[in-house]
Amino acid sequence: MVWDEELDALGLLCPLPVLKARKRLIGMADKAVLQLITDDPASVIDVPHFCKESGHKLIKQNKNGTRFTFVIQKSNKK
Repeated sequence: MVWDEELDALGLLCPLPVLKARKRLIGMADKAVLQLITDDPASVIDVPHFCKESGHKLIKQNKNGTRFTFVIQKSNKK
């Protein structure tokens, strides 16, 4: 899968991965794709909730060991 930007949030705990993703998405073009990588177990709940509430599209989420990867497409909503 191809993405426009990648955000490494390894070592950051809730709510920082979501806050950093939010900030990064604000600066991206509509329909651009962000890959977020985190090792925060709470991100499996936080990131999908953030996407739903903000209108962004969660294209994919994956777990590999202790790492979680989320691919988010920016929406122009909100």
